[in-house]
Amino acid sequence: MQTSEVLILSMLFAGVVAAVLAIHSIVARRSRLRSRLDKVLFRDSGFSGTVDAEEQTPLQRVAAPVAKIALSNPDEDISRFKAKFYNAGIRNRAASMYFFATKTLLAVALPMLVWLSLQVGGSAATLQAKLIVLLVAAGIGYYLPNLALGTLIARRQRELFEAFPDAIDLKIVCIEAGLSLDQAIQRTAKEMEIRSPALADELALIGIELRIGATRERALRNLATRTGVDEIQMFVAMLLQADRFGTSIADSMRVHADALRLRRQYRAEEAATKIPTKLLFPLLLTIFPALLLVLVGPAAIGLARSVMPLMSGGN
Repeated sequence: MQTSEVLILSMLFAGVVAAVLAIHSIVARRSRLRSRLDKVLFRDSGFSGTVDAEEQTPLQRVAAPVAKIALSNPDEDISRFKAKFYNAGIRNRAASMYFFATKTLLAVALPMLVWLSLQVGGSAATLQAKLIVLLVAAGIGYYLPNLALGTLIARRQRELFEAFPDAIDLKIVCIEAGLSLDQAIQRTAKEMEIRSPALADELALIGIELRIGATRERALRNLATRTGVDEIQMFVAMLLQADRFGTSIADSMRVHADALRLRRQYRAEEAATKIPTKLLFPLLLTIFPALLLVLVGPAAIGLARSVMPLMSGGN
């Protein structure tokens, strides 16, 4: 295959992808009310029956059969990843469909790109080596969405964990000022928009659930499920226990906030103790060879200059 043909195929493929994305951005616009309800209601992906056929966008109709290829057990796989989507802040009803469709497309497209690059570059590798490279590329393409999803989850959970003690302090101030717990949560959601948009969004969803008829216990448990942070789950359990036994909510929150700050301090100290170990290999591979060359290089040159005359004179 010539280079011009490869470029034409690449441009054609890029044009098709751009056209599909453009059509999807035009057709898949939803009303504000539907987008808001999608953030509250927990629904499965489109190919599991939650989204009706007439409500699916053209991109969803194309992605649904492609996503089924990556599913060994549809119900089990979707339920296993649904909680991860919530933890990453993804509440789109078709998130599972797009996720598994991306896994399938990457597992096919990445080996094709690697094969084209090998053909264009004129690689002299054997057929077995090329097959191994293609299998590795397919595995990377299949598990790359999992890695990206795990990174989003870790980043969002860290943001929630770091900002949650400040949110508890705001709730304490609001409760001691005379507001109820529900009003304190809503006020905290507004005040936390700059500090942590993710936490503000989660707290605002509690108010939305309460307004549409959910109980406080159900709304708080949904908060723990959506975030997946252990400290928030402990906070929810503490609130429910304080509400059930009639203890002071403000005092319980104050104790919990102090415990969270102490745990955050321990995590920072643990991360600080891991720094020397993480710097060991970069030092050995980059800085140490250069330092060794600077320190030992002049001595080695002087030794060579003094030894060479003796060796030439001995001959």
